[in-house]
Amino acid sequence: QVQLVESGGGLVQAGGSLRLSCLASGRTFSSYLMGWFRQAPGKEREFVASINWKIGSTYYADSVKGRFAISRDSAKNTVYLQMNSVKPDDTAVYYCAARTILSNEYSDWGQGTQVTVSS
Repeated sequence: QVQLVESGGGLVQAGGSLRLSCLASGRTFSSYLMGWFRQAPGKEREFVASINWKIGSTYYADSVKGRFAISRDSAKNTVYLQMNSVKPDDTAVYYCAARTILSNEYSDWGQGTQVTVSS
């Protein structure tokens, strides 16, 4: 069973940086796509970024392109989201998610970590 545990959230000033981590366990993730999503109060959950675990290819939402970077460390079974030049609009609960490459939906989710950006 896949387990995803996020960490690294907190309070940061606008323009600052924060790095989120997602420790993944329960599977060999070489055939997985790992994603970060976020949900702000009163809004629907939205896609932020994803990475193909095996080949490292990445994809970003337009709203974070050029500011955020997703990466993975296979030795540590950990996926990261480096958040730079953060804005108050980035305030949300951030979730790590996983799906197999052949699946259309993310099937496994972490519990989320709160990120608050002050202006």
